[in-house]
Amino acid sequence: MTLGRRQMLVGSTMAVGALGAAAACGSGDTPSAAPQAPSESAENTELAKTADVPVGSALVVDDVVLTRAQPGQIRGFSTACPHAGCAVSKVTGAELICPCHGSSFGLDGAVITGPARGPLTPVDVVVRGDSVVRG
Repeated sequence: MTLGRRQMLVGSTMAVGALGAAAACGSGDTPSAAPQAPSESAENTELAKTADVPVGSALVVDDVVLTRAQPGQIRGFSTACPHAGCAVSKVTGAELICPCHGSSFGLDGAVITGPARGPLTPVDVVVRGDSVVRG
């Protein structure tokens, strides 16, 4: 059986790729760095004071939108717009607005105007005393 030039090229390319992948994986003989303890878990991170989240409106904090439709009801949503992933960053009254394509959302995360077709993704938040924390 004789191998043609094309078969030799394909075969040698595959062999080199396999060797490269094996080398990238390493032998496992070298010790890895010791895991570092997190300074503060994301679950207990304070996002805002409850007084900073206005009733009938919202507050954008990092990658979370905190909404308060009525007293005693604070909810969290991801700022990532479901349309193209841009950050919802503007609050006008009871509307959350994505600056990239103009989608707007209500305080419940539901779409008011598109092009977004789906709601904002909920983020678990908890009120602890006078603080809103990831929960």
